[in-house]
Amino acid sequence: MAASKTTAPPPVEPAKCPTCKGSGEVSRTVLVGRKRRSVGKQTGICLTCLGSGEATD
Repeated sequence: MAASKTTAPPPVEPAKCPTCKGSGEVSRTVLVGRKRRSVGKQTGICLTCLGSGEATD
């Protein structure tokens, strides 16, 4: 009787976060003044995945 080989399944990559699309960063508009005018954009960590870039279930 021949020994049968069992192969492990390939590792599954975690799904990317839909909010930051896997980068872990999102950009927000910076508003200043009483009239809240826009002066630019600033990047920060994604609060959905906490900067990991992986989707949580």
